[in-house]
Amino acid sequence: MSQVCPHAYDWDPRDEQTLQDQIAAYDTMRKQCPVAHSEYLHWSVFRHAEAVRILNDHETFSSQVSSHVSVPNGMDPPEHTSFRQLIEPYFGPEAMADFKPACEAIAQNLVGNLGLGPIDIMAQVAHPYALEVQCAFMGWPTTLHQPLRNWIRKNHEATLSKDRAAISRVAQEFDGYMLTLINERRRAGAQAPDDTTTRLTHEQVNGRPLSDPELISILRNWTVGELSTIAASVGILAHYLAARPALQDQLRAKPELLPPAIDEILRIHAPLIANRRIATRPVALGGRHLEAGDRISILWASANRDETVFGDPDEFHPDRDSSLNLLYGAGIHVCPGAPLARMELKLIMESLLACTQRFELASGQVPVRARYPGSGYTSLILQVF
Repeated sequence: MSQVCPHAYDWDPRDEQTLQDQIAAYDTMRKQCPVAHSEYLHWSVFRHAEAVRILNDHETFSSQVSSHVSVPNGMDPPEHTSFRQLIEPYFGPEAMADFKPACEAIAQNLVGNLGLGPIDIMAQVAHPYALEVQCAFMGWPTTLHQPLRNWIRKNHEATLSKDRAAISRVAQEFDGYMLTLINERRRAGAQAPDDTTTRLTHEQVNGRPLSDPELISILRNWTVGELSTIAASVGILAHYLAARPALQDQLRAKPELLPPAIDEILRIHAPLIANRRIATRPVALGGRHLEAGDRISILWASANRDETVFGDPDEFHPDRDSSLNLLYGAGIHVCPGAPLARMELKLIMESLLACTQRFELASGQVPVRARYPGSGYTSLILQVF
């Protein structure tokens, strides 16, 4: 395959071999066809340089990829700027300090109840942790846990199938949950709980209250990002450390090394596969010609492993230049929830390391890899000592 990939479709992201090991498949594409065309993902960008170029040029590569409201992910300036200013304080230092004790308690309770022997880290820690932390942060009742678990599964299946009717049904179901929570707080008035969801219902942007679609979009974006990527991250981190007992011991002895180690492990194996953009005008990108309206997928899981930036992508260097790591994106759309995600991952890994002497991959148990649009693992059996 040539560097310019002249074929109508250069690859199939849903090919069974690709889905069995997405990271390896993207490594191959990055070297052979760094900007590739497919029916499923349209134009896919595999290299770091093109990814950064897109992230820093919202005028050419717009985030307005959908006709549905998406706050602030699917917005460009100046609209994006106003909503971003509204959202950022929810993840500021004071908010994180206030939420840390609740987050820490959830982590310690989950890990403390594991016991010894084989465990499925995804079912027993990763997914429950992401769900419980999200509900606690938003102020949602425990009765929402199971409906949200079911919704995550249905959302994943609908996204993978690209069945528009199924995607619409799943979206409407989530919107119904969120609208119920919003209206409950409105009816409660001054008696509404002082939580994140209540505070959002009182927010204004450009001098007006947030509309219901805007509120629901914020809650959806935060929830989907939290439940899927945090769970995937916990599994990826646990798998990486399970195979490296010396690194486990080092991090147990010096937990202050966890933050850069976590970011580096998640650079090596991304918890989020891709994000979308749309070209606003004809543009050359990585030797390919794109027209206005062409859709683009930024493959984080490839760009963060680019050999021209990171050398051997599998080498663990937690002291490398953190500005190169696209784990939380870059530019004006860098993830506003990064402080919360980093705190959550640090606390759960601290608990896992503190409550165990060691953990390793269970003998005879093959980890089950997640398939696009997911990343990480759907099942990961560890032996805990």
